[in-house]
Amino acid sequence: MERQSSVARTPLNSVLVQRRRRRSSSKNHRQSYRSCVGAASHLSYTPGLTTRRLTTSRRAPKSRTITEKVNPEQLSLLVRKEWQLSYVTPLCRFRHTRLKSYSRQLSAFLVADRQQGVAVEVEGPESSFKVSFCVVRGMAETDSDAETVLIQIHSKSWFAGQDEPQRLVWSGWLTCVNGSPDYLRSLPQDFVCLPLFCSSGAERLTSSVKSWFQRTFDCCFGPLEINSTNLQWLAALWTNCHPESNIQHLKLTWSLPVAPPLEVTCTVHPQDAWELWRSVREQPQEEKENGGGGGREEEGSVGIEEVTRFMKGLRSHFYRHFRLDLSAGGLKQVSTALGSAKHRGRIKISNSSYMSATLMLLTECALLKMPI
Repeated sequence: MERQSSVARTPLNSVLVQRRRRRSSSKNHRQSYRSCVGAASHLSYTPGLTTRRLTTSRRAPKSRTITEKVNPEQLSLLVRKEWQLSYVTPLCRFRHTRLKSYSRQLSAFLVADRQQGVAVEVEGPESSFKVSFCVVRGMAETDSDAETVLIQIHSKSWFAGQDEPQRLVWSGWLTCVNGSPDYLRSLPQDFVCLPLFCSSGAERLTSSVKSWFQRTFDCCFGPLEINSTNLQWLAALWTNCHPESNIQHLKLTWSLPVAPPLEVTCTVHPQDAWELWRSVREQPQEEKENGGGGGREEEGSVGIEEVTRFMKGLRSHFYRHFRLDLSAGGLKQVSTALGSAKHRGRIKISNSSYMSATLMLLTECALLKMPI
């Protein structure tokens, strides 16, 4: 694989009978969501329907002190760490008031899984895992959103000293930030919707945690990739934050369908990225005279047309310098000082002040990705 880089200035211009019934109910409500937002492909977004199915206008992110709502110690566990994304269907009979019980159950499941199905006492001397569930209050944006749940797994080596503390070996969280209110209200009381699942740690532990959730709450998980359109949204929304919080750089990586495959990375000076973004945000004089909105439905919102023009400007700049047409490929990665996102479903939030806007977009992606 060949890699080309450019740093340049941008021109301004799952007893069984009951479970089957639960699955059927869960499926019906997933179908209910589809009826609200439009049918989606099980494998990926349908290119021709993307602009109709996805949000075409979003609130521009504004800097805010989220520590006023969220415990700073809990918040520190979520930021500055790369997370693998998955979607998860509504959880049947999940209760935020039973998290201590869930901690014991998952601990026992992990020990039994390690011993190939031979159950042991969680509190016994042979236990090597300590699981904790806790609520991260303050992440929800609306009354319909369920509170975020954080899961941590600590482990101690068999050869560790008696006084040696256990170390964190895996963490994950389930969240819903500004989820579709029509869909959330349509769910029966037995279901809790936390569609976005973020995990960090060994894949074996991630698989075990997902398996326990599926058996316990009759849900299912699936990979959540971030397609090119949503990566473009993140690039634009993060660039929009530059005047309030220096993004330091705008790094974009495209993959071009050539033989051998070509990956192109372009790093844009932050001020140049901002100037280009500001220019596409300004309405042409003709649109002002005709009362056009140029994709902006309300003051302080960002429209898909602006995002499209912004990315077109970046590609045009690259073409003028290197005679390489990036529109033939797909955007695979976006990175700024506020965070980074990769097509294969990995996200890192580096600045908590703007994380709500990012989680809103990812919550929408997770809801749309659920199978029918």
